[in-house]
Amino acid sequence: MKNLITFITAMFLLLFGTTQLQAQEINPKKNNYLVLSKNIQQIEPVLLTANALAKEDGETYGEFYVIICGKTVNDIADNPNLNELLEKAKAQNVKVFVCGISLSKFHINPEILPGNLEITPNGILYGFQLVKKGFLTLTI
Repeated sequence: MKNLITFITAMFLLLFGTTQLQAQEINPKKNNYLVLSKNIQQIEPVLLTANALAKEDGETYGEFYVIICGKTVNDIADNPNLNELLEKAKAQNVKVFVCGISLSKFHINPEILPGNLEITPNGILYGFQLVKKGFLTLTI
C-alpha cells in the first residue's frame, strides 16, 4: 500500500510538474521589436538595426514596428527623405506608425501624411499593448 501511494504521488508530480515546460517547447517564440522614436532622423539607423536583427535572429525574427511621436510629426509631411526611408521600411517589412495624439497636438492633418505611414490613435498606449504581447522595446 505504501508503494502504491509513493507511485501515485510520483506520477502526479511527473505529469503535472512538467506541463509548463511542455507548453513552452510547443510554442516557439519569435523576437518582436518596437522602437518608439521622437526623431524621424533615427529611422535610417533603425532600419539598419532591423536588417541586422533579421539576419541575426533568422527563423526567430518576428515583427519590427516603429512609432513616431512628439513634435517630430511636424517634419513628416512633404519630406522626400522620409518617403524614401518609408519605402525601405516597407521593403524590409518594418511597419512605421505615427501617434494620433501627437498629430492632434501639433495640428497636423493626417491626410497630408505619406500613404505607407500608419496612424495609431495613441502611440504610447499602443507601445504598452505591444510590450504586453512580448515585444522588446527601445525609446530613442
